Amino acid sequence: MAAQLSTLRLTILTLLAAALVPSAALCGEPVRVGVVIAEKRDFARDIEGVGRVSAQEKVEIRARVKGVLKAVKFVDGQAVKAGDPLYEIEPDLFNADLALAQGALARAEASKMLADLQFKRAQELLARQVGTVVQRDQAAAAVQEAEAVIAGARANLDLAKANLGFATIAAPITGRIGMSAVTAGNMVGPDGVLATIVNPDPIRVVFAVSTRDFARLSDSPDFKTLAVTLTLPDGSAYGDSGRIDFVDVRADPAAETVALRGVFPNALERLKDGQTVRALISDKPKTAIAVPRAALLTDKQGAFVLIVAEGKVLSRRVRVEGESGADALVAEGLAGGEAVIVEGQSKTSPGDIVTTVLAGKGGG
Repeated sequence: MAAQLSTLRLTILTLLAAALVPSAALCGEPVRVGVVIAEKRDFARDIEGVGRVSAQEKVEIRARVKGVLKAVKFVDGQAVKAGDPLYEIEPDLFNADLALAQGALARAEASKMLADLQFKRAQELLARQVGTVVQRDQAAAAVQEAEAVIAGARANLDLAKANLGFATIAAPITGRIGMSAVTAGNMVGPDGVLATIVNPDPIRVVFAVSTRDFARLSDSPDFKTLAVTLTLPDGSAYGDSGRIDFVDVRADPAAETVALRGVFPNALERLKDGQTVRALISDKPKTAIAVPRAALLTDKQGAFVLIVAEGKVLSRRVRVEGESGADALVAEGLAGGEAVIVEGQSKTSPGDIVTTVLAGKGGG
């Protein structure tokens, strides 16, 4: 029993002695932290967005009158010029309508001639006190009615001539015509698209960039002169660069994007209306301080980093302008060359004395 008490007493004394020995940290022994050296570099500020190709001129060809298609006068995919005939609708019914309208106008003009004679006679009879005022007024009204009939007949004649002209469908613009949706012998009318003509050169691409990227881009007053390059769906680069010619007047609040439009040469017609591409704006490089994003800390006042200067931890407020890969681009707060803590931030605070190692080589 005495031996057991002696052993217990020795254990307690050992524990008390260990508790009274201060730790290295409490005794002021420096904590070791991992650092990187803040580096001043030039960064390309490329802005990328998904875009859709859109022809500057695109027309859907439709029949303006209803009838049986007599002939298709083009080959699918051929180049056409404004005014070239594309389709012909059987004109027989329209010729008949034209003849009827011409006959109706001739009858109206004859009726007007008779009304003029009757009005003149009624005036003469009234002057000789043989006719009455009522007869004269009736004759005057007949003249006005005949004039109205002539106006209507002329309008019908103009309509018949227009419909006959619409029986021949011509290209409204110069460009390339797509595949015909109909062949000769089919009934056509205003409710269906017969073919589509696009003017492929030059061509537009509408794409969206984030509101953050647009704010940065629009800082430059000449951003519309920056080159825009395209990547095609197969991953290949489109050979010709373009320029921005339009910026939308409002942002999309749901997607937080702004629509831009670029114009590109397209002589080889590699870009097709409706095609999806990726657009890249190559902005001018900008100098910034690069630090790993892991170095950034935040509090109520904003972003800051911890640096080591002469073995002592200091806090530096920073303004981050953007990112490049795993790095944050610091616009203000660092000058370059500072030892920025990226490993062991939780073990230290401003004012502590620390030792440093390069991050990834035993720090933390």
